[in-house]
Amino acid sequence: MRTLEHEINFRGEDLMKKIGSYSIVVCGAGAIGSNLIDNMVRQGFTRITVIDDDRVEDHNRQTQIYSRRDVGSLKVQALRSIVFNNMSVQIEAQKLRLTEKTVSSLLTKGSLVVDGFDNAQSRGIVTDYCRKNGIDCLHVGLFQNYAEAIWNEQYHLDGDSKGADICEYPLARNVILLAVSVATEVIIRYIATGKKEQYTITLGDFRIYGF
Repeated sequence: MRTLEHEINFRGEDLMKKIGSYSIVVCGAGAIGSNLIDNMVRQGFTRITVIDDDRVEDHNRQTQIYSRRDVGSLKVQALRSIVFNNMSVQIEAQKLRLTEKTVSSLLTKGSLVVDGFDNAQSRGIVTDYCRKNGIDCLHVGLFQNYAEAIWNEQYHLDGDSKGADICEYPLARNVILLAVSVATEVIIRYIATGKKEQYTITLGDFRIYGF
């Protein structure tokens, strides 16, 4: 049972101040990363760094937040512009590929790392580096028809799946937004309580009954 004190601590001005000053590093500016950052800045996050070296392609517009005029631009630069235009928040854009050579300069202790990469190699680098250096890391991703938000301590890295990337499939957008919503809530709850909740969830977990 929730107490009044819990509700004040969890949804009050103090929490909003913590959110506004909390440092987040988002790995990837694709389907997960772009939608996650868009969602977070609308809820008060302002200290966000995004890492990606890809450019916007036309088909990205189906599952990511980019528009037609962004095609050809670096994703991190387009995302920075979108966020500033929408919410007047200036995020930091790192237009670099995260590798074993660059990871130490891109992932710093004291920031929460959110892994939204869409390939096993990059996820593996993030996973190993955060574990070795005691950096809190939340992995957010999709597999088939479910979304997950898993903390690094319990995260198991699977190999790249064969075939098309689910994040590029237009009808995956609903599951992508589910993943982003759950991940944002997990982050907020962690900032509020220090507890590392995690979820694996599908749209089938929800039921709406007739009136």
